[in-house]
Amino acid sequence: MTESQRPSGEYPMYPSYGNGEAAYPPPPSYQPGQPVFPDPVGPGVSEPPAPRRRARKPVALVAAVAIAAAVIGGGTATVIGRLADDPATTAAGSGVVPGTTVSQSDKGTVSGVAKALSPTIVEIGATSTAGQSTGSGVVITSDGEIVTNNHVIADASQIKVTLSTGKTYTADVVGTDPDKDLALIKLQGASGLKTATLGDSSQVAVGDEVVAIGSPEGLTGTVTSGIVSALDRDVTVAKEGDNGQSQGQGQEQQGGGRQWPFEFGGQQFNGDTGESTTTYKAIQTDASLNPGNSGGALINMNGEIIGINSAMYSASSAAGQGSSGAGSVGLGFAIPVNTLKADLDTLRAGNGS
Repeated sequence: MTESQRPSGEYPMYPSYGNGEAAYPPPPSYQPGQPVFPDPVGPGVSEPPAPRRRARKPVALVAAVAIAAAVIGGGTATVIGRLADDPATTAAGSGVVPGTTVSQSDKGTVSGVAKALSPTIVEIGATSTAGQSTGSGVVITSDGEIVTNNHVIADASQIKVTLSTGKTYTADVVGTDPDKDLALIKLQGASGLKTATLGDSSQVAVGDEVVAIGSPEGLTGTVTSGIVSALDRDVTVAKEGDNGQSQGQGQEQQGGGRQWPFEFGGQQFNGDTGESTTTYKAIQTDASLNPGNSGGALINMNGEIIGINSAMYSASSAAGQGSSGAGSVGLGFAIPVNTLKADLDTLRAGNGS
């Protein structure tokens, strides 16, 4: 029998099982049935960390994402709300001011624009020392703020407004801006009115289809259509405060058929503009405009207001003929809606330029 060359004690000694014999293999250092965990902090830790429930991880992740999304979404909504509620942002910017628009199925049609926007266009009757004049206006707030031309209500002692439904209100002048031929009036006791969408006239292009709605010759809710013929036309109109003759010519009087006088290309049309005038950049359109359309809306095919109709050329009156034969020859002008939006705060404050 060969003897081992290893010295005594070189082999590890194992505890006996009680009969004096060493146990082999050695018993495990843990009790069967208990999980083994790595020592997270080093020796000396007797208790393993509590087992983790993996099923909760996706739930916690989803909850965190939902909370983050809610925070981001809420923040975005807050920013948008503040922009929409900020009068300076709304008025001075080129963004669209929301209101009534054409339904998706009717978009791009004259009938669709007429159906959607007609309730937002009103007829204005103004009484002054010059007589009774008729014009149009655009509803911009549900409680009855209406935009029109300054020359429609200039020096008026009483203003009556008729909605497309036939209901009549008395209106007060809030503010006027003769330099831009714009005015803001407010109905007494009105609420729940449909409002027009104020578009972005900087996006208008020559050749765009447009619709005009107003009350020519007192014919409430008349709809005509055409295109944008030109942009940035220098149109000169009379301001309020002229002598009685120019005021009589300036207002569009019922029965008289007079139209607002203006200058274009160095010539005067529809009468003498007088000594006190103002010039603005206008949108030119061939949509038919007649006496009474002033203050009404020029609308794109999405149902957005792009201009406030203000002047039209009449060949017969320009030639010195009787005004009874006056009518549209496809040469009309509108104040760009961005000019109006930039002027709204001034008008609401009761001030003018």
